[in-house]
Amino acid sequence: MRAFTLLLSLLLTACTGLPEGVTAVQPFDANRYLGTWYEIARLDHSFERGLEQVSAHYSLREDGGIRVLNRGYSPEEQQWKEAEGKAYLMGGADQGYLKVSFFGPFYGAYGIFALDQQDYQYAFVSGYSTDYLWLLARTPTVSPELIERFKAEAAARGFATDRLILVRQQPR
Repeated sequence: MRAFTLLLSLLLTACTGLPEGVTAVQPFDANRYLGTWYEIARLDHSFERGLEQVSAHYSLREDGGIRVLNRGYSPEEQQWKEAEGKAYLMGGADQGYLKVSFFGPFYGAYGIFALDQQDYQYAFVSGYSTDYLWLLARTPTVSPELIERFKAEAAARGFATDRLILVRQQPR
């Protein structure tokens, strides 16, 4: 039983680490990060596959954590999909490194490796492996220069930027 508990602990914490070469930003102010963010680009994964007009809204929870509400439109099903989760800071309170859960006790890493420190207008976000990558912004569109910077910084950290999806933010 002890070995099982150790193995389970290792598996649960393995998903909250960051990929090699990815360091969470400092300083970071979780209160300034709250509000709505639009998904500009991402690597494909099953829980957002086919979705457009994707956004995430972050708000404070009573327990000190952050409520996460992800929302996206499925043109194939012609309906909105939502997922609610919770996030908690990892490491220091001034570090852009969180653990996020949408599925019970299982958490995944959310590492902000680049951030508009002045106005919190964009964020480059990694999951626990180089299979998870997002460019988020406070507006539904960003400049081509920011997208190119995101691609360059992500590629330098080992992400497969040739597989990036630029998320459609306008209704068809």
